[in-house]
Amino acid sequence: MKKDLISITDFSKEEYLKIMELAKEFEENPNQDLLKGKVVASLFFEPSTRTRLSFETAISRLGGRIVGFADPDSSSATKGETLHDTIKMVSNYADIIVMRHPLEGAARYAAEVSDVPVINAGDGANQHPTQTLLDLYSILKTQGRLDNLNIFMVGDLKYGRTVHSLLQAMSEFENPIFNFIAPSILQMPKAYKLHLEQKGMKYFEHELFTDIISEADIIYMTRVQKERFSDPIEYEKVKDVYILKNEMLENTKPNVRILHPLPRVNEISTDVDANDKAYYFTQALNGIYTRQAIISHIMNLK
Repeated sequence: MKKDLISITDFSKEEYLKIMELAKEFEENPNQDLLKGKVVASLFFEPSTRTRLSFETAISRLGGRIVGFADPDSSSATKGETLHDTIKMVSNYADIIVMRHPLEGAARYAAEVSDVPVINAGDGANQHPTQTLLDLYSILKTQGRLDNLNIFMVGDLKYGRTVHSLLQAMSEFENPIFNFIAPSILQMPKAYKLHLEQKGMKYFEHELFTDIISEADIIYMTRVQKERFSDPIEYEKVKDVYILKNEMLENTKPNVRILHPLPRVNEISTDVDANDKAYYFTQALNGIYTRQAIISHIMNLK
């Protein structure tokens, strides 16, 4: 039976830990010919830099071949071909499909249609499970644990698929505390808060975080996503609400690390980059090893 990764909840806590182990192994030895003779379809219906390139690097370092497109305008979608037909056709050509799509639920639908495993590389504002697994690996590497952490999520918590997936994953570990920092129109959706309530886990909501930043173990910054706003005036109101500056980190814990799924616009000042607490570029590098681990796990190569 084929295994897909569409939502972070498709994997168990034990599988998260297995991915962490494999990612560490790939970090130590990234060039392994586990995908020799295999073809991976990379279907990006929405622009991407880090996710697409880190997947393609992961596949190349595993010895696999890549087919697909980085721009839907170069696919038959421009001629009116349905997602159903595209996936059905591509699953005849490839051993596994990696797909990003702007519509929520598109990845789950693709998995139902496909004869080969599908990995969701982001579907609208819904889920981004491979980002979550690289985030978990980054947290584990910097904190030495995944339990008993105080996690600050800052910015666009309504449309930010990375924070939705990370919340679900971290809720599988012991005693997380979540601090949600967002303007009222971009607050964490009720469904995710209800998920935490049902698990008896603590969360707090704030519109400012400068006075409580000293409590954080992880500060997870997000970009306010212009492409998710139908009203440009609403976007202009909130785009610069949170800008993390170096001076704000003076009284933070020694172990605190700043994560960001990138791309950054202006929500983290460039003066933070030289601070040892900035981890977002290494976090992006961790994506290669984590995605090697995910592909290997799904295809039973390890």
